[in-house]
Parts: sequence; C-alpha cells; structure tokens
Amino acid sequence: MSQSESKKTTDHDEIRRWVEEHGGKPAVVKGTERGDDDVGILRIDFPGGAGEDRLEHVDWDTWFQKFEEQSLAFLYQERKADGEDSTFFKLVSR
Repeated sequence: MSQSESKKTTDHDEIRRWVEEHGGKPAVVKGTERGDDDVGILRIDFPGGAGEDRLEHVDWDTWFQKFEEQSLAFLYQERKADGEDSTFFKLVSR
C-alpha cells in the first residue's frame, strides 16, 4: 500500500475527523441550490482554498443530509506520495 493511496468512506465521523484535522469546514457552492430545500453543491472549505466569495459554510448536519440524499462517498488521501499531509478529497457516487 503506497502512502498516497486514497481511502473511500461514507462514515460521517471519519469524514468529519479528517476534514477538521486539516482545518476544513463543511460548505456549499453559492448559487447552486435548486429549490427551497436544496443547499447546493457540497464542498469542503480549506484554508487558502476557493474562498468566501464562492463558498458558504453550513453545519455538519446540513452537509451530511445532502451527502446522504445524493448517495455520495468521500474519497480522500491521508498523505501525498512524499509523505506530506494531503487535503485531496473528492465526492463520488457510492
């Protein structure tokens, strides 16, 4: 198993732990919501990322509700190939 190998999970605690360990916050892309009960496209806002102008922070309950509604899984990387910490992640279909 290489150090840069990605992990895939649907476990809310595992996702939240990884995101918070990397300084991230649950967010959605502003302007992508469809209707009153849709929050829009899910993202994680990391320090130095896309920024406040494009992302809106949401609480974890809201984020995970959309995550489950869309049957998503969280693909993430613990470390880069060189051993550095990684904030690479991707939301994929289950």
